[in-house]
Amino acid sequence: MQELNRKSVTDFKNAPKTPLVVVLDNVRSMHNVGSVFRTADSFLIEKLYLCGFTPQPPHRDIHKTALGATETVAWSHHANTVDVVNMLQADGYQVWAVEQAEGAVYLDQFDPYANTNAAENAAPKLAIVMGNEVDGVDDAVLDCCDGCIEIPQLGAKHSLNISVAAGIIIWAITEKAVFHKSASV
Repeated sequence: MQELNRKSVTDFKNAPKTPLVVVLDNVRSMHNVGSVFRTADSFLIEKLYLCGFTPQPPHRDIHKTALGATETVAWSHHANTVDVVNMLQADGYQVWAVEQAEGAVYLDQFDPYANTNAAENAAPKLAIVMGNEVDGVDDAVLDCCDGCIEIPQLGAKHSLNISVAAGIIIWAITEKAVFHKSASV
């Protein structure tokens, strides 16, 4: 385990974070919530907002998949996702829903860092909203977001589990944030 260079809880909390916040909008599965916690830990995400009826720690089914990430990742629970989106936008965040919607930007074309200068610390503050497993992101939340990001899919189903979609989106944004930062220095 030492060879993995794992951070302690204190080291994690003190480490510089990836400039990304994740909002879960009425996600029902505790296993999905735990998985998103674990992914957020893996990529040093700033914070996780659990909204609506999204389950929250402590619960053994969340802990089963989170594997301790509920202790490292900053999180809070809020009754209303629209209120969280509005709060984040007032704090200068661009808020993007992950959804198949008209006008959505495909993930491979989404680059929030394209017009920023990392040397000037001008990278945008980003938040993504992941929706309910059946209904997706609520329409009222979609109306408040700055846009939608869609993961291009080639198969027949055009549907991914939220934990898989979160992993893909968080990795893609993290890669762009890290690449942009290193390419601009």
